[in-house]
Amino acid sequence: MQNLQLFEGSLPVESITNSWYDEFRNSNYGAIITFVGVVRDEDNIEGLSFDIYEPILKSWFDSWQKKASEKNAIVLMAHSKGDVLNHTSSYIAAVCSPKRRVALEMIDEFVEDFKANAPIWKYDIKDGKRVYAEDRSTPIDGAGLLN
Repeated sequence: MQNLQLFEGSLPVESITNSWYDEFRNSNYGAIITFVGVVRDEDNIEGLSFDIYEPILKSWFDSWQKKASEKNAIVLMAHSKGDVLNHTSSYIAAVCSPKRRVALEMIDEFVEDFKANAPIWKYDIKDGKRVYAEDRSTPIDGAGLLN
């Protein structure tokens, strides 16, 4: 199983989280902390849509795997590409660690860093069209438009 998984459309939450539990419950981790993000029904949107730049995402994720391994932990992540309707999931993250405190702290840091630095662009779906969600987007360090 890959620790970073990308899916078209809404995530199959139960199968992903169950597979992670089945894969790692016998690996002597005392904590498997999972975060599931759900698309909220707000601002008259029908859902969200996502574009991902996979090479940078893989590099970003690999740096987190390295950070986690220094604490005998691992990070897991699943994210959607394309359209995800309201009340379904677009993002799942987990940390497996021998110690709960490490997992609890790392899941918080991982999710916050993901929101700030992962190369994923978010669009609102309104009237069946994708509208860039600029007000909820964070620029990536070093990114910009060339003149």
